[in-house]
Amino acid sequence: MIRCAIVGATGLVGSMFLRVLEEKKLDIDEYVLLASKKSKGKKVKFFGKDYEVEELTENSFDNNRFNFALFSAGGDTSLKYSPIAAKNGCIVIDNSSAFRMNKDVPLIVPEVNPEMISKNNGIIANPNCSTIQAVVTLKPLHDRYTLKRVIYSTYQAVSGAGIKGIEDLENTSKNIKATKFPYPIYNNCIPQIDTFLENGYTKEEMKMIEETKKILNLPNLNITATTVRVPVRNCHSESINIEFEEEFNILELKQVLNKSKGIVVHDDISKQIYPIPTFVDSKDEVFVGRIRRDYSVENGINLWCVADNIRKGAATNAVQILEYLLHNN
Repeated sequence: MIRCAIVGATGLVGSMFLRVLEEKKLDIDEYVLLASKKSKGKKVKFFGKDYEVEELTENSFDNNRFNFALFSAGGDTSLKYSPIAAKNGCIVIDNSSAFRMNKDVPLIVPEVNPEMISKNNGIIANPNCSTIQAVVTLKPLHDRYTLKRVIYSTYQAVSGAGIKGIEDLENTSKNIKATKFPYPIYNNCIPQIDTFLENGYTKEEMKMIEETKKILNLPNLNITATTVRVPVRNCHSESINIEFEEEFNILELKQVLNKSKGIVVHDDISKQIYPIPTFVDSKDEVFVGRIRRDYSVENGINLWCVADNIRKGAATNAVQILEYLLHNN
């Protein structure tokens, strides 16, 4: 009997967990939906049935009740309850930032480093949404040409800030005061995601830098980032500038990407074909386009990648990890 808990089942990512699980139809015998006290008793449609949400407590995982748990309830909740679940024989796949940079916790993107999944001590971390789509793109290129330097510039949707981010976009379009972002996001680009650090970078920018190094196992990679919130409801877009150690042929490079798992090359400028959020929304792949040589350095390219940050950037990535565990345990 395989049981799986969904922690934070009523949130934006939690709801997407349920949708992706319905689509995947994994070999799970029983799901239990857990959330905070205020959501206790709420009814949620899942697999055509009404599931009643249980309150998450310290006893929720007693007696090895669950084999697996998908967590998306914030860092504080993960820090408190994930170790309790792990001690009770449950493997936690956590979507918060709580454990990502813990050296004893694997940080996983299944297309990139699946070999690290088995090296867990009961907790597996799901990376930041903006990092996931970037490393899916970078890994096959590194394997072929060797990364020398990476520059990220991101254009991140309001859904990355949760339901309150979406509400801010809707409200500020009606001149209602912003509550999530420091400025009205409607008609604006805000070059701040999360709080500023002493080095002048935001937490989001440092997450992308450090998580990329960990996932790719390239601790000395030269990498920098600027992350920007834009007035788009869903799907993160990223301009990635890459310098390689080795020479490359641009047509071959496109073929490398096209043959890579989880990537769709969407790149035909003669027909104005390139990835945009409204096209990528609700899809699980990372879409890559505007692939062109950077003539300012010896072996450089620019590319544009777009992914659904709630699906591939959160829920789908976690469910892919769960799927791997089911098939390889």
